[in-house]
Amino acid sequence: MSTSESSQYVRLRVDLVLEIPEPEALTGAALERIAADEFMPDEERSHAEAAVREDEAEALAYLVDPFDLIAEVPGVELAQASWSTEPVEYDPDSMEWDTGEEDGPLEHDDADTHREP
Repeated sequence: MSTSESSQYVRLRVDLVLEIPEPEALTGAALERIAADEFMPDEERSHAEAAVREDEAEALAYLVDPFDLIAEVPGVELAQASWSTEPVEYDPDSMEWDTGEEDGPLEHDDADTHREP
């Protein structure tokens, strides 16, 4: 079977650092999302609400859905997704946060590397 006849899987890694200047707005939006989830069992809902009230990272996790990143991308179907959130110490001037250093040079597919002039 040729590549064009079979499905191909690609792992997309996204690493975001978000500032939360309005934690009450974030928490409120997450609580609204939880309340509107008609399929969430009551016991899970209580646990989710408590977690969201205690931790902005948990609130964010209830509002971010990886499917939203690719929902409008033609020819793509989400096969699997996982995500997590955690509070971090962030210093934009630190070398630790320089994303260009860790990733190395950008990799291009064949279409990008073999262009005709």
